Amino acid sequence: MIFSNHKQAVLTVLIATALGGVVVTDAVAQTRERSSERRGGKEAKAEVMFPDATRAEPNIKASPKLGKQLQKLIDSYNDQKFPETRALADEILANSAANAYDKSLAAQLAAQAAYGDDDTAAAKKYLQQVLELGGLDNNGHYQSMLMLGQLQIQDDQTTEGLATLDRYFAETKSTKPEQLIIKGQALYQLERYQDAIPVLKQAITAAGADAKDSWRQLLMAAMSEAGQTGEAVAEAEAIAKRSPDDKKAQMNLASMYMQADQMDKAAAAMDTLYKSGKLTDEREYKQLYSIYANTENKEKEVIAVINDGLQKGILKPDYQVYLAQAQAYYYSEPQQADKAIEAWKLAAPLSKDGETYLNLARVLHAEGRIPEAKEAARQAKAKGVKNPKDADKIINLK
Repeated sequence: MIFSNHKQAVLTVLIATALGGVVVTDAVAQTRERSSERRGGKEAKAEVMFPDATRAEPNIKASPKLGKQLQKLIDSYNDQKFPETRALADEILANSAANAYDKSLAAQLAAQAAYGDDDTAAAKKYLQQVLELGGLDNNGHYQSMLMLGQLQIQDDQTTEGLATLDRYFAETKSTKPEQLIIKGQALYQLERYQDAIPVLKQAITAAGADAKDSWRQLLMAAMSEAGQTGEAVAEAEAIAKRSPDDKKAQMNLASMYMQADQMDKAAAAMDTLYKSGKLTDEREYKQLYSIYANTENKEKEVIAVINDGLQKGILKPDYQVYLAQAQAYYYSEPQQADKAIEAWKLAAPLSKDGETYLNLARVLHAEGRIPEAKEAARQAKAKGVKNPKDADKIINLK
């Protein structure tokens, strides 16, 4: 089957929650709010993002002595002077006069700056410091935790990332779909398909009409990998129905029909794409003729697709193409033995062994073309066959 690997077919970048900006915004707002309070001004408090969090909000304010340093740190980050931001943050982290809030904010901004410079290893270290220091409010603290989990998964530290996400969900009680989908993706990557399915379902249900098809495709893949083929087919049908003009959705549906051994339905889905001119590359043509080859009485369709693909240059004239063509000609009604033989003659030299030559010899013998059959049998022995005696029987014909 052409379309058996759902991991490659479905897996896309599903960690869609932005890694930059949101964490810094709340931390900077917190610092500016306190500066405003000292000046006698009033500023609206940041929205409480985690009202059900188990963590008590720390009652720590920025140290008056470090006010200028913190403002310089914030300004450097806002100006995207990331190396300077990290240098200033490191100074604050090493300052014995800095309290937990000062250091937490410094580590948080340093993590964002490191991420901005594509240094995820440093970003993760800074985020660990944010969590260990514990000086930020829940908004900043938990967004830092979420960012850490995302970066760990992004860097293929899937087990560590999942542990971080488990802690995040346990402490925040968050049910935000764009965050749940990250956990579902991590579970899928760890091949914990049964565990991924309820998390993905929860995310999709929570998102409602805003649920992305890529999330549903991941759920479909998890169901398939978990052996829940019927449920995977139903999910694929729902996606395809919502997006009738989406080629990927229709091809995924055909793939699921194939895995469910519903070849007639797979053929119908692919045939619609083919007739509308949406199949344009070699992989798609091979998938189509493979579906037809595994469907009863579809030999004519196999022949038509292969000939069309070869004529357009979409299909390369390789062993698999010629073999499928030969078999389709041979088993078609009425049988087209001469054309089958010509295709087998093209396939046999490209085979890794002599078995195709031996099959060709048998067909030639059945058609009464004895001299050609003997020559094909000799070619089979020269290239190597499992049972040379089968070739000798044809070679020694009187």
